[in-house]
Amino acid sequence: MLDPLASLTDAFTSFLFGKVETTRLPVRTSTGQAQAVYLPTAAPGLGDSGVVIGREVYSGKGYIYDPFQLYGQQLPAPHWLVLGESGNGKSALEKTYVLRQLRFRDRQVVVLDAQGEDGVGEWNLIAQQLGITPIRLDPAAALHGGIRLNPLDPAITTTGQLALLRTIIEVATGRGLDERAGFALKVAHAAVLNAFGSADGNETVLDRQPVLTDIVEQLRHPEAESAETMNVDIDDVRAWGLDVALVLDRLVDGDLRGMFDGPTTAGIDLDAPLIVFDLSHIDRNSIAMPILMAIVGVWLEHTWIRPDRKKRIFLVEEAWHIINSPFVAQLFQRLLKFGRRLGLSFVAVVHHLSDVVDGAAAREAAAILKMASTRTIYAQKADEARATGRVLGLPRWAVEIIPTLTPGIAVWDVNGNVQVVKHLVTDIERPLVYTDRAMTEDGDFARELAAEAAAAERAAAALEADASSESESTVA
Repeated sequence: MLDPLASLTDAFTSFLFGKVETTRLPVRTSTGQAQAVYLPTAAPGLGDSGVVIGREVYSGKGYIYDPFQLYGQQLPAPHWLVLGESGNGKSALEKTYVLRQLRFRDRQVVVLDAQGEDGVGEWNLIAQQLGITPIRLDPAAALHGGIRLNPLDPAITTTGQLALLRTIIEVATGRGLDERAGFALKVAHAAVLNAFGSADGNETVLDRQPVLTDIVEQLRHPEAESAETMNVDIDDVRAWGLDVALVLDRLVDGDLRGMFDGPTTAGIDLDAPLIVFDLSHIDRNSIAMPILMAIVGVWLEHTWIRPDRKKRIFLVEEAWHIINSPFVAQLFQRLLKFGRRLGLSFVAVVHHLSDVVDGAAAREAAAILKMASTRTIYAQKADEARATGRVLGLPRWAVEIIPTLTPGIAVWDVNGNVQVVKHLVTDIERPLVYTDRAMTEDGDFARELAAEAAAAERAAAALEADASSESESTVA
């Protein structure tokens, strides 16, 4: 039992002179000696199966990631969100990731390439290196034998075709399709299928694929039988479908003509390991981009994704064009659900999270973000980093270092396992992933690229040195 007098004396002494504690003299030693006392610790990795991304900055361990290997154990979903401002290494990460995934025989990748220079998409070099011709969607070229994708391709089911037609109209008008317009579209689609045969593989009556022009003609000139089934006047059906016909006419005879108003171009190899849709000729700020995303998404859903045990990766550049449109976002939500059933990993690349969470499709964006169990965040400004941290639920320390990250280094959050990772690019990959022109031009431009890469390496090394210095020297 404590002596009351001693306790009172201690309290009075502390009040007058402050708390007096016994101090220990510091012991100076080396890191090599101290490691026997303070054993090294590091965050757990993600296993040793998959593709090498780089190394974890603070421990120096190799960082290996593969959503297909981690699914069901550490990942509830195989989808991946990549964030960060331009020039910090997002593009290099995506390209090396795809190249390394393609080393596995059961992998297949589709890329929607929305950026480019010199008239080609930025994935053009990689496609050439693999002996693949990108599917270049260009309204001007489509009129002269370019690539076409048919929304009424018989490979797409009847239900899929009708859903795609509705989505195209809703994206173009910015509002949902009302019941009367929807009925007019439905009966026009049914009449076209009756003329050509079923979209589910039955023999066709006419010797070609049905195309959008056929739908527009049916909307303008509906058949009497269509009105009789609902006991309505034929003029009413024509009036209900007029706005729909005008929207689809833009794909047939407007600024988007050529890409979608004919049979699907023969020779598109959907069995190739890499399929690149080059969208670099499409104005990214026009209504054409979300319409194109909708058509490509449904077309892939019905022609590419198959239960053949292949692991598929669907990588979308400039993904805010998808997530910022409620109707296209809903379509892609359905596509993401294939991740569990048919082995699809969706990779969305976005510059700023505010582009989508504050947009017109905030609810749909939240649902898509929730499906992305892997989030990679490159350098952002402080206010953007704080907003990203709140939305994604990042720990405070990660939010604080995001503005300080140098090119090639990112915060990785794999279902709560948060680490800082330096992406490593090999000498063979470097000319393929940094720029198109690096493979075709010599001189000052190539030297500038090499200098930038070397500067990034030095900055990363400095960051690692700062981290390791915390474990040096004085041990109390």
